[in-house]
Amino acid sequence: MRACAPIGVFDSGSGGLTVARQLHKILPGENIIYVGDMKRMPYGPRKPEEIIKFMDQFLHFFASKNVKMAVFACNTMTSWGYEKAVGRTIFPLVPMSTAVSEAAAVSPHKKIGVIATEATVKKGFHADMAAKIDKNIEVYAVACPDFVTLIESGHIEDAVLENAARSYMLKFKEKSIESLILGCTHYPIISDILKKYLDTDVSLINPALSTVKKTEQILRDGQMLNSAKTGGKMEFFFSSAPEHAAHMVKIVMGLENPFINNIDLSEFN
Repeated sequence: MRACAPIGVFDSGSGGLTVARQLHKILPGENIIYVGDMKRMPYGPRKPEEIIKFMDQFLHFFASKNVKMAVFACNTMTSWGYEKAVGRTIFPLVPMSTAVSEAAAVSPHKKIGVIATEATVKKGFHADMAAKIDKNIEVYAVACPDFVTLIESGHIEDAVLENAARSYMLKFKEKSIESLILGCTHYPIISDILKKYLDTDVSLINPALSTVKKTEQILRDGQMLNSAKTGGKMEFFFSSAPEHAAHMVKIVMGLENPFINNIDLSEFN
């Protein structure tokens, strides 16, 4: 696999840009192809077989682009599809990290909160990992079905999102959590709002960082790291709403006037 080949990063919408941002920050010489499926988001309420079908379309697209790796920037697709995809691609796959270890490290009494999509909470993605790490870890998971839709529809700094955040965070009030895992890649975008409705000593954990560190390690072990130190090219593909996609790329990635490619993922079965 050529070291200069791109890395594919994919999500149901624009939330996975938070992973792409960390990837570009830590490995600025890497070429990145980002794909967001705004046409069919949110994935959280969908059936597992639908989620897996959509995941396969992303991976077929990346195969057509000769990527050297594909990074799941979606907890929902990771929880339902990653294990089914392993071994079926010629390029390595990196799942979205649960970040349970990172959360446990800053939680003296091992009380961890998780906010995620309905599908991720239903799968027990974080609780399963916690049980493997330490059976004494207590995980309190809350599904936040409104967040993705609100963020993608532009309600990032208004009363509608504030009210939703207040309602969801109140569910942790009696749990004495010490850390909160942002279990959907959209959620770091609203981390400042979430902090308003949590105790000040609760640590917010963004799994994007540990996901990118895992990506770097796999690239290094496979001698696939791009030797360039800067100048990595970034391409963006979205299945719908190019103007909104460009706005989100500007907000999350800090890029002015980004070019958005259109994509019909249903063509990649």
